[in-house]
Amino acid sequence: MNIRPDQESFTFSADALKIDEAAETDRLVAGLRAQLRGMRKRGLVLGLSGGIDSSVSVALAVRAVGAKNVFCLFMPEHDSDPESLWLGRLVADTFGVEAIVEDIGPTLAAMGCYARRDAFIRELVPDYGPGWASKIVIANALAGDGYNISSLVVQDPGGQRTKLRMPPSVYLGIVAATNMKQRTRKQLEYYHADRLNFAVIGTPNRLEYDQGFFVKNGDGAADVKPIAHLYKSQVYALAAYLGVPEEIRRRPPTTDTYSLEQTQEEFYFSLPYDRMDLCLYGLNNGLSAEEVGRAADLSAAQVERVWADIAAKRKATRYLHLGPQLVQPVAEIGD
Repeated sequence: MNIRPDQESFTFSADALKIDEAAETDRLVAGLRAQLRGMRKRGLVLGLSGGIDSSVSVALAVRAVGAKNVFCLFMPEHDSDPESLWLGRLVADTFGVEAIVEDIGPTLAAMGCYARRDAFIRELVPDYGPGWASKIVIANALAGDGYNISSLVVQDPGGQRTKLRMPPSVYLGIVAATNMKQRTRKQLEYYHADRLNFAVIGTPNRLEYDQGFFVKNGDGAADVKPIAHLYKSQVYALAAYLGVPEEIRRRPPTTDTYSLEQTQEEFYFSLPYDRMDLCLYGLNNGLSAEEVGRAADLSAAQVERVWADIAAKRKATRYLHLGPQLVQPVAEIGD
């Protein structure tokens, strides 16, 4: 964690998030190598989404163990944006890693992922079916008092969109069904990791990790999470240093989970990642709302609302960070 200088002249800005990319890369590569030695694994597996986080993780993996010891998966499904697969292939080609396509759409259909989701949607939109599309969006924390209400957006075959408030049962049902996607992908990652004697990389950045923006036992499951301490702005800086293609660095962060296009800001976060980073950094380092507001172009009151939202998400998602709970502690082997 960066610490605020004590100088009276200190002015908080995005410069506080700057890192030495070369030194950080060396540290991460050394850390990955040490972790793999400790696990007695000889390589790394990860899912390539075409996003910035997985792309940086591939680049770090290649530096740590060499391209021949990195195995990547593209795991599209019925709602995936075709561009994600194209971008994923671009990353794999850039860093020279082996990658295969595992289409999880048929598996999800067989498990009832889409049918279960659509059944919950039809509780609000009885006509929802083939030719329709949907996504979940969240109210911006800046517009209220920190209470983010999720809504369902549906688009009919004619292109007309409607936004509806969801009762908790519908929201939870849709999320439960879509979480099958992340958990199915993780099953495949561990299948390949087991057959290769590799470890699985998780790709959350600090913002996602802190705020619980992952599925427990889905994309939250991994053996190593090398960039979980890095703010997303820092991940973008590493991406440029490591040679991640510009097409990925220009792409807005997306969820690529629902059939309608959706940014992470729409679905989960109060602000674009660069301003969220500043707010999170300010909260973590004891800065005032006024200082953070000047850096993030927000009023102090708006910063306070973002902080309230951060605190609420930390509380609500604490369960996601917990391992299995034991009634009585069990001594570890070797204790």
